[in-house]
Amino acid sequence: MAETWRQIDTGLRPAAQNIALDRALLEARRAEEIPSTLRFLRFTPCALIGCNQSAGQELDLDYCKAGGIGIQRRITGGDVMHLDEGQLVWELYLHRRDIGSADMQAVSRRLCHAAAAAVSALGVNARFRPRNDIEVDGRRVSDSAGALDGDALLFQGTLLVDFDPGAKLRASRLSSMAAVAFERVVSLKELLGVKPDVALIKRYLAEAYESEFGVEFVEGDLTLSEHVRYRAALREIGHPDWINLVSSPASEMPVLRAQRQTAGGQLHATIVYDRQTRTIRQAWFASDVSITPRRVLADLEAALRHLPANHLAQRVERFFAGLDVEMQPLTPADFVGVVQLAVGRVLPAGVNENT
Repeated sequence: MAETWRQIDTGLRPAAQNIALDRALLEARRAEEIPSTLRFLRFTPCALIGCNQSAGQELDLDYCKAGGIGIQRRITGGDVMHLDEGQLVWELYLHRRDIGSADMQAVSRRLCHAAAAAVSALGVNARFRPRNDIEVDGRRVSDSAGALDGDALLFQGTLLVDFDPGAKLRASRLSSMAAVAFERVVSLKELLGVKPDVALIKRYLAEAYESEFGVEFVEGDLTLSEHVRYRAALREIGHPDWINLVSSPASEMPVLRAQRQTAGGQLHATIVYDRQTRTIRQAWFASDVSITPRRVLADLEAALRHLPANHLAQRVERFFAGLDVEMQPLTPADFVGVVQLAVGRVLPAGVNENT
């Protein structure tokens, strides 16, 4: 007989309540007060920064305030997430023995592969893209993040069922680069031509994880223990001090642009660069050269996320090694060169990111 896990749906809530429930359920799973759990949830309009991010670096705070867009800090890592009622969020609360690994990359790969199978059942060709995305034809339809607490794991994914990219562009401090970023995402409604039944999506996700773990989900409710932990968590997470736990000046994360003349035309790069850690937070490319398959640029951009700048050349070379791509006369060195040109504009004199 298959092991029984719990499935719950906590509905539509403001961001602070959802994040407080994240902490409550993760703590309860660590204490083994609850079984492994699949949770579905939705958010009122909000921007969720990762646990180590600064709201002032990521968001237009005045626009968010004027537009009633809630700002919250997640307990998971990763980049800012812009959510509203048009996204479905699912979360797994697991014990280390369920997954046999604390390697978040391996966990993400396994859980995203299962979720991609569920999304594909709707009639699209979804696949996992490292490090933590699900994409269709090179465009992201879902991203994910995770957190470990002792032997307990929270893995959360967001699925773009329907969304308004315009509102999300305006909420971002980096709106000029966000316009490029949102060319790389797509909703299920756009892919299918009609908004899919959310109940069906939930069923497919539950079935995918039942198959992946050899378990059976049984619908349940929050326990008394979880309610107690939730109320305690909400007192902290609902306070401005939680949102401002990390506060860094916007000037420390500039948006950099460069272009490189190649034999086939211009290669453009837009880079979000963390000056403090000398890390390429995100990169986007555009070129006059026709590149086949089309998804190559999106995959390269994903491979460069959160990359120490002095690892750039090695990562680009590894990415293109053995890859069947038509992009003559572009070369891997062109991509390295245009990123170095952009990043070099904010480096102190005499500093070389190749060393």
